[in-house]
Amino acid sequence: MSSAVQVREQGADVERPLLEIKDLAINFRTSNGDVNAVRNAHLTVMPGETVAIVGESGSGKSTTALAAIGLLPTNGRVAGGQILFDGEDISNASEKRMIELRGSHIGMVPQDPMSNLNPVWKIGFQVRETLKANGLPSGPDDVANVLSQAGLPDAGRRAKQYPHEFSGGMRQRALIAIGLSCQPRLLIADEPTSALDVTVQRQILDHLETMTTELGTAVLLITHDLGLAAERADKVVVMYRGQVVEAGPSLELLRNPRHPYTQRLVSSAPSLASRRIQVAKEQGVESSDLLAPTEPVVVEEALPEDVLKVQDLTKVFKLRGALGKSTDFTAVDNVSFSVKRGTTTAIVGESGSGKSTVAQMVLNLLTPTSGKIVFDGVDTSTLNSKQLFGFRRRVQPIFQDPYGSLDPMYNIFRTIEEPLRTHKVGNKASREKKVRELLDQVALPQSAMQRYPNELSGGQRQRVAIARALALDPEVIICDEAVSALDVLVQAQVLNLLADLQSNLGLTYLFITHDLAVVRQIADHVCVMEKGKLVETGSTDDVFDSPQQDYTKALLNAIPGAQLMLPPEVA
Repeated sequence: MSSAVQVREQGADVERPLLEIKDLAINFRTSNGDVNAVRNAHLTVMPGETVAIVGESGSGKSTTALAAIGLLPTNGRVAGGQILFDGEDISNASEKRMIELRGSHIGMVPQDPMSNLNPVWKIGFQVRETLKANGLPSGPDDVANVLSQAGLPDAGRRAKQYPHEFSGGMRQRALIAIGLSCQPRLLIADEPTSALDVTVQRQILDHLETMTTELGTAVLLITHDLGLAAERADKVVVMYRGQVVEAGPSLELLRNPRHPYTQRLVSSAPSLASRRIQVAKEQGVESSDLLAPTEPVVVEEALPEDVLKVQDLTKVFKLRGALGKSTDFTAVDNVSFSVKRGTTTAIVGESGSGKSTVAQMVLNLLTPTSGKIVFDGVDTSTLNSKQLFGFRRRVQPIFQDPYGSLDPMYNIFRTIEEPLRTHKVGNKASREKKVRELLDQVALPQSAMQRYPNELSGGQRQRVAIARALALDPEVIICDEAVSALDVLVQAQVLNLLADLQSNLGLTYLFITHDLAVVRQIADHVCVMEKGKLVETGSTDDVFDSPQQDYTKALLNAIPGAQLMLPPEVA
């Protein structure tokens, strides 16, 4: 029996808040003095309750949560107020006491899976270490059970793999498995499903809901997805610039936001915008949420209509098995589609469906097992090194994991300037001007140029990655979950930016995403993938309004929060 269950059986006071934060102030020491990151923050989480903290990147959401589990960075400190866990003030508790609480009492699912999983340890070993540290059974079956509960298929085999062999969504599920493995009384989940497709997201959230119902586990959910907050949280706390500006029951707050900032969040959230989009379509007018170009893109007749053609694409990986034997795994199975110049094509599907593998082959970062990729009429497999260098300037990626794709030794200026320098574009002065313009475009202050990736939030890092991809003014951008880490305000801003660039420059986007609400806003065509196969394709309206496959219907039905934001008499 876990220690968490024992505490519950001993009769914890359910009337007393499990977590109570009072007038919390958090400062960070910098070379220019202390910076106030959080001021006068307050929130309450009761046993078995789910409370969501929402707000834009840098609002203090994650910092507040990290203080509650004693994991602030070394230059951060609690400068005032109290953090009470089950009545005990832990705001300045010793490291020994915090170690005692972590695991079976307070669990944590961090935001960035790649930087929070040890790349040289197998996934199963990392789960086993957590179980052993908390005195729980840690045999192979126990490890596999923990992973399967978090939605990982074939958990026994997956436990023997390393993090780099997992997709982004699978890595996130491994982190969730570790966070839930000891059945904590309070689980702090920092964007726990931002990298997950909607069906796996539902599976994970259903599991969290089961814990809160059966075990009394409370959840402090940090998220930028207001649809998810509306659907899953009992209460919502809205933070803005380090302060709590509004709090209350989730549906009441999101249906009737009072603070101007909350109103902006709700109006910008794509998962809550589906009704507005539908109304706009019914009225026969264009909605700003549809992000449609205001004027048609003019394309020279000499250029082929399809800038990208994928023909019979297949990718087979060798997976290590027992006793050193390897088995074939077909990640992409005979996939064909085309992308018209100046349009957006979205590839959607569950984590592990092959979406990102297709993107990597299109970028010439993976070699297809069979099939071919034709870019602008040329088979990319025939390009020599000089031609490939030119191809990389014309086709740029925005990767899913911003922390893994940014060099931690480069400051932000050098990170964004690097492609300009590599391709010998401009001089030092013009490159600096370009970097400043790009930072403005992605809503980052120019002062960020001298900072490093570890000093930025997850959303801020993703904005840097987007700025770097735009630096060379490419013709095609491959967006692999490019906005999944962004809060709704910046997400809307970036999507509008991408739409404006497409309208003005004739850009073409291949958008890899699990967020179907975003797809409805930005895509002209949709390709649906399941287990490596392309199961449905068509225009966005056709796929959303008249899905042909049960799998597509399941993806659409799993979009969180859309129905909850309708008026009560309609919902």
